[in-house]
Amino acid sequence: MAHSHRGSAQILQWGIFFAGLLIMSFGIVLTIKADFGCAPWDVLHIGLYRRFGLTIGTWSIIVGIAILMVSALLLKQFPRIGAFLNMIFVGIFIDLYMMIPYLHTPETLGGKLVMLLVGIVITGYGMGIYISANMGAGPRDSLMIALMELTGWKVQYIRIAMEGLVLFFGWVLGGPVSIGTLIFCVMIGSVVGIALPQCRRVTERMLIRPAHVKTNSC
Repeated sequence: MAHSHRGSAQILQWGIFFAGLLIMSFGIVLTIKADFGCAPWDVLHIGLYRRFGLTIGTWSIIVGIAILMVSALLLKQFPRIGAFLNMIFVGIFIDLYMMIPYLHTPETLGGKLVMLLVGIVITGYGMGIYISANMGAGPRDSLMIALMELTGWKVQYIRIAMEGLVLFFGWVLGGPVSIGTLIFCVMIGSVVGIALPQCRRVTERMLIRPAHVKTNSC
C-alpha cells in the first residue's frame, strides 16, 4: 500500500513539474512576442538565433547543455534528471508556442506592455509550479548554485553577475534589449517570491491528499 502511494505521488510530482514547464514556457513566449525587450537569457537565445539560425528553443537547449556541463564540473556531481528534462522540454515548448498562428505582437505600445507584464506573471507562476514539484532545478539555477558554492558570494550578486554577462553577449549578438528587459529583471524576482509559497502550499496539499485517501480506505 505504501509503495503504491509513493508511486502515485511521484507520478503526480512529475505531472506538476511538466505543467509548470508548460506554463513557464508560454509566459516566456509572451515576453518574446511582446517585442518590448525580454529576459536576459532570452536576449541571448534570440541573439544566437538571429546570428546563426536554428530556432530560439533549440538555442535554449544548446545553451542549457553547456550550462549543465559547466555546473557538473564545478559541483563534481551529475545533475538531477529534472534539470535535463527542464532544459529539453522548455526548448521544445517554446518552439511549439512560437508557431501558434494567432499569437501576434500587439501593434500599440500599451498592448506590448500588457503582453509583457502578463508574460512575466505567467512565467513567474510557471517557475513556482515546477520548482514546487521538487524534481530538480533548471540548468541556470544549477549554475547559480555551483557558483555560490565556489565563490561564497550571495545569491543576488551571483544572479546579477550571471544575467549581466548573458545580457551583454545577447546584446552583442543582436538580441532584443529594451525597457522590457529592465521591467522583467525588476519584476520576476517579486513575482516568483509571491508565487512560490502559494504553489508549494497547493502542491503539498495535492501530494498529502492521496495519503489520507489511502489511510481512510484501509
